[in-house]
Amino acid sequence: MDIRTILSSDLVILELTSTTKEAVIKEMVAKLATAKIITDAAKFEAVIWAREEQGTTGIGDGIAIPHGKSALVEKPTVLFARSTAGVEFNSLDGQKAHLFFMIATPDNSDDAHLKILSSLSVQLMKENVRTQLLNVTDEFEVVSIFENAIAAKKVEQVEDTDQPFIVAVTGCSTGIAHTYMAAEKLQEIAKKKNVAIKVETNGSTGIEHKLTAQDIERSVGVIIAADINVEMERFDGKKLVSAPVADGIHKADVLIDKIISGDATVFEASGYTGETTGSIGQQLYKHLLSGVSHMLPFVVGGGILIALAFLVDQVLGVPQSELANLGSYNEWAGYLKTIGGTAFGFMLPVLAGYIAYSIADRPGLVVGFV
Repeated sequence: MDIRTILSSDLVILELTSTTKEAVIKEMVAKLATAKIITDAAKFEAVIWAREEQGTTGIGDGIAIPHGKSALVEKPTVLFARSTAGVEFNSLDGQKAHLFFMIATPDNSDDAHLKILSSLSVQLMKENVRTQLLNVTDEFEVVSIFENAIAAKKVEQVEDTDQPFIVAVTGCSTGIAHTYMAAEKLQEIAKKKNVAIKVETNGSTGIEHKLTAQDIERSVGVIIAADINVEMERFDGKKLVSAPVADGIHKADVLIDKIISGDATVFEASGYTGETTGSIGQQLYKHLLSGVSHMLPFVVGGGILIALAFLVDQVLGVPQSELANLGSYNEWAGYLKTIGGTAFGFMLPVLAGYIAYSIADRPGLVVGFV
């Protein structure tokens, strides 16, 4: 897919007038509304803020990537904006943000769009790309910068047997930006340190570069940089470091050094209860996101089917006296609404089941579902 289908010169703000985080988000959402990318600015702004409440999208290095997935979005889009002076965005490194990318995707985005979006995110890890964006003087140049960066040779997954070999897993709740940015950063730092690495990504398009039993067996250690639950039993007996996905972006060198130096703790699957390092709040946050990430397909799929049921009834027609049955009056509409409602019915069991699975692994799954 051509990158210009989601990033265009019409969706570039070369200099933001806003000076606060709240104003920046409002200005960018307004630009999307003007371009008819979203159908309701106020509601989509609420979607963006709901994501910010989960954790800041100011990822550091002067970059912020506020994003949202909603039925309000007409097509997958990236809006670029810049602030020369910088804006306090609660960034993870405490620095002001200068480069802003608002990612807006529909509920039914296909895999091709998500791969393009993740590819854009990965390019932001490259210093030369950030420098060019800070100095860009024309809206068309923004698109060209990304086209050239994506066309350039990417950092490869190194597996030279003469080097120390480690494996890693990255994943975030949405699986669009942070998942791939952490993977790119780990690969980049590993290459500088002459360390071979293979990174498994748990993104919206599914698991990519899945680690094999042979990969894990010959590795000297494992890095888990994820905000969601990942399959852990396979790492039994290996030295392992677990951290939030943000650390995979900003502390990749620390994570790699800890594995290579041998300071990492040996992981024992038999005693694993799903607990993670960090505060109680961070642990609860990770368990919650694991449940949410598994629940979302049921919410999205069920919602689309119910919406189609209403559409079918509107197209086929419903008598004035039967408007109370809109969405289930005609036979096909009734089928769609029933299936969609069933999908919605799974929402809470799946949410509870996978929160419990994250906390207590497989023994917790049945408890959560019940």
